[in-house]
Amino acid sequence: MAVLTYEESQFFYEGKPVQLLSGAIHYFRVVPEYWTDRLLKLKACGFNTVETYVPWNFHEPKPGQFRFEGMADVERFIQLAGELGLYVIVRPSPYICAEWEFGGLPSWLLADDEIGLRCYDEKFLDRVDRYYDILLPKLQPLLSTNGGPIIAMQIENEYGSFGNDARYLEYLREGMVRRGIDVLLFTSDGPTDPMLQAGSVPGQLATVNFGSGTREAFSKLRQYQQNRPLMCMEYWNGWFDHWGESHHTRDAADVAQVFEEMLEEQASLNFYMFHGGTNFGFYNGANCQQKDQYEPTITSYDYDSLLSESGEPTAKFHMVRDVIARYRDIGEPVLPEPISRFAYGRVELTEHAALLPQAGRLSGPVQRTEPEPMEKLGQDYGFILYRTHITGPREMQELVVQDVRDRALVYVDGECQGVLERGNTALSVSFEVPAGGAEICILVENMGRINYGPYLRDPKGITEGVRHGFQFLFDWTIHCLPLEDLSSLQFETGIQTGREVPAFYRGTLHVKEVKDTFLQFDGWTKGVAFVNGFNIGRYWSKGPQGTLYVPAPLLRQGENEIVVFELHGTTDQAVTFVDKPILDISHGK
Repeated sequence: MAVLTYEESQFFYEGKPVQLLSGAIHYFRVVPEYWTDRLLKLKACGFNTVETYVPWNFHEPKPGQFRFEGMADVERFIQLAGELGLYVIVRPSPYICAEWEFGGLPSWLLADDEIGLRCYDEKFLDRVDRYYDILLPKLQPLLSTNGGPIIAMQIENEYGSFGNDARYLEYLREGMVRRGIDVLLFTSDGPTDPMLQAGSVPGQLATVNFGSGTREAFSKLRQYQQNRPLMCMEYWNGWFDHWGESHHTRDAADVAQVFEEMLEEQASLNFYMFHGGTNFGFYNGANCQQKDQYEPTITSYDYDSLLSESGEPTAKFHMVRDVIARYRDIGEPVLPEPISRFAYGRVELTEHAALLPQAGRLSGPVQRTEPEPMEKLGQDYGFILYRTHITGPREMQELVVQDVRDRALVYVDGECQGVLERGNTALSVSFEVPAGGAEICILVENMGRINYGPYLRDPKGITEGVRHGFQFLFDWTIHCLPLEDLSSLQFETGIQTGREVPAFYRGTLHVKEVKDTFLQFDGWTKGVAFVNGFNIGRYWSKGPQGTLYVPAPLLRQGENEIVVFELHGTTDQAVTFVDKPILDISHGK
């Protein structure tokens, strides 16, 4: 029986000493057609292991509705890795962080205000059990003990950064064992006293996560874990971006130096990330370490890692490989054929469909006394539209939304009055109401649930109420707008630029040869783009990201439908397909 074990400070596999050189690739951030390409490049770099999280919300989008096909086919990804001779580390804990929406937790958990998250709460654990009853039997045949490539699995993820419920951790561990998970189990936490004290599970391997300070981190781990192998489960060789920041980069030579420090310690490690990929759709997460400092993550998860977002080896790839080659014989690199890219050029979006008049085509109305949040209405991602009528006349008063999550456009009789953003107290909206009264519409965007920190419970939409001046407004008509199916929209032909109204714009990209490309949004402000019905993610002129990655498998020869949902109007009703990404608008690169 093949199993990863350890004696003293050394890992063994099938009785032979092994040092794990792993890289993270998230199957759910890469189109399946490119899984083999990314795994081959990982192997060519000299790695022997691939690591992936498993996001609960990706596999159980609605309670009791599971999906394991397409980008969610985790079994196939693991099988491909095994066929290429790679070991696999799987991190399937209910929570994954990963800059992923709600840290991988399903949004529908928030429909119950009383459910406890990431603790020994029976409601929460019942739902975890139901999920694990489906997921773990799929992974069990792929364990190394059954001839598969999975050599280790994680119990929970950086739990010491969140809580200290040892009973909860033990429940998860026991549940994995009971379902036949008999490979090495481990935890991963930051290298600090509180994190290691609260996040570790007695009897199980503890690992640490860090980006620098190798000797200090491993010294702290040794204080809590004597005579066991050292492993950095997340070596942060790059970083992620929030909207409105500069694009994060890290010097390749520095990455290689810290990597070599770990090899000198005879440690195993996992590069987080080896290949970042893309937060397609509405799956980006957000950070919020202080209550009013909400920071949503961008669509690109390039991470400045060893492979770019579109899979090209970077300077880090080559420097890291050179380090590995000094410690073991890895031969010459055998890379797959490069994936070609093409600038398809300008595409006119010749049709448009305004959202406010057609909201009823996208979803039926729901009547509520108060403006309830998405989760209470069974909605997970996207936008939500609240309408009500207010009598008049009324003098100028401020419209107060308690609490907007995360960004709201306010319309009075169809005219935009302004924008409200979570935590941005500088933005406000005030208006008069004429004698005949007025219709108020509030379009709220869920910009990504918080994935890390103390404010993990993050319902979306309007969470408390709406006031005009001192008076709460009741009797609301609500439209849930997850934008999963746009086929019911009625488009009109003609150009519509400059108007501050949310609208869908549609055009056709003609393709002779299908290749990777990047969609650029000069003249647009903020919104979402769809290619042949696939949501390729959000764009925003505030940057840093200036293009959206369009992998070739999303395109087809001939006609391709391009739809852009723009919130603020456009000065140029066209988009441009280019052959290079722009990840930092401020530097044009």
